[in-house]
Amino acid sequence: MTSTHSAPTQPTATRRQGWRVAVVTETYPPEVNGVAVTISRIVEGLRAQGHQVQLIRPRQPGDATRTTNDCLMRGLPIPRYPDLRMGLSATGKLLRRWREARPDVVHLVTEGPLGWSALRAARRLGLPVVSDFRTNFHAYTEHYGLSWLRRPIVAYLRHLHNRTACTMVPTAALQQELAGMGFERLQVVARGVDAQRFHPGLRSGDLRREWGADDDTPVVLCVGRLAPEKNLDAVVAAWRAMAEVNPRTRLVLVGDGPERPRLMALAPEAIFMGTQRGDALARCYASADVFAFASLTETFGNVVPEAMASGLAVLAYQHAAAGQLIEHRHNGVLAPPGDETTFLRLARTLASDPAWARHLGQQARETAQALDWQHIISGIEAQYLAAMSPSPQTSSALRPARAG
Repeated sequence: MTSTHSAPTQPTATRRQGWRVAVVTETYPPEVNGVAVTISRIVEGLRAQGHQVQLIRPRQPGDATRTTNDCLMRGLPIPRYPDLRMGLSATGKLLRRWREARPDVVHLVTEGPLGWSALRAARRLGLPVVSDFRTNFHAYTEHYGLSWLRRPIVAYLRHLHNRTACTMVPTAALQQELAGMGFERLQVVARGVDAQRFHPGLRSGDLRREWGADDDTPVVLCVGRLAPEKNLDAVVAAWRAMAEVNPRTRLVLVGDGPERPRLMALAPEAIFMGTQRGDALARCYASADVFAFASLTETFGNVVPEAMASGLAVLAYQHAAAGQLIEHRHNGVLAPPGDETTFLRLARTLASDPAWARHLGQQARETAQALDWQHIISGIEAQYLAAMSPSPQTSSALRPARAG
């Protein structure tokens, strides 16, 4: 049960400076989720390389009072997640804008109404389009009692992505899974982590004391939305298994969401930190000892490399980022996907050998330091370049749509 922790090699793009890139996304900071964090780093990285990035996103609360150069569109709150927005269709507005200032390439980050309208506008104008597959919406259906929607959602996503020059995915495992569902032109482009922001040196004794932990108290951390698809009952079970070994073990949950009331009833002894950002989030990571992550619906899971960069021993299933970055018993521990018995056994092992857990965290830190964002940006540039110089294989995806 091992996996390589090296990032996939990306082709180097031979490019001129100053491509005009239209990035279309329905989530962006200050919204808190993995897609928003990742795409903001990509936009920053592209701009640092001299590209002109036009960010197209829904209007967020506060945009009316702050200066922004983004292209803001209408949006609506997402049910059960009122802090997130869903962009509305804007084909006409995008056609007018892109006729006035034609992008060299359009990058679709999300697959909502705004993303679909951007695809329609780009095809009408004959613009090259690349897309990201960043959220396993089809995998969420079983967690919300909507399993009957899985096939229509897969068809919807496939219909969109197969009309782009390529779909970027973060892992080879996801590439293989989607290819089996009929997705075409899939390219692996890994994701990075800011190993300067997420650093073991930010460990805070004061914060640990707020958690009721001294230097010798094991602290188990989980970061992410408190939502059904995150499999948080398994995290609580892992903490209880560790507490069987050391009753002083503390559980800290960072994040918010619809599952918070139920989890507070399930684990009243746990510490609920709510949403944390920036340096406050980095201190939470660095001040813990073990990172427990049980989600099986991630396309990647940015929290895993963030925890690794912070020097934590990671307990996870062999899935997404954990499956790609962690070598079992070298820089973390992995259970087979869905095997909760092994997951809990590994939790007890970590609790019984704190020195080994610290060693795993040190090795994890070394792995994370190699996940340089500049390497990731170069991989994305290579996909842009390929889309702008399409091969016969991609010509049908790029063919302009008829006006009707």
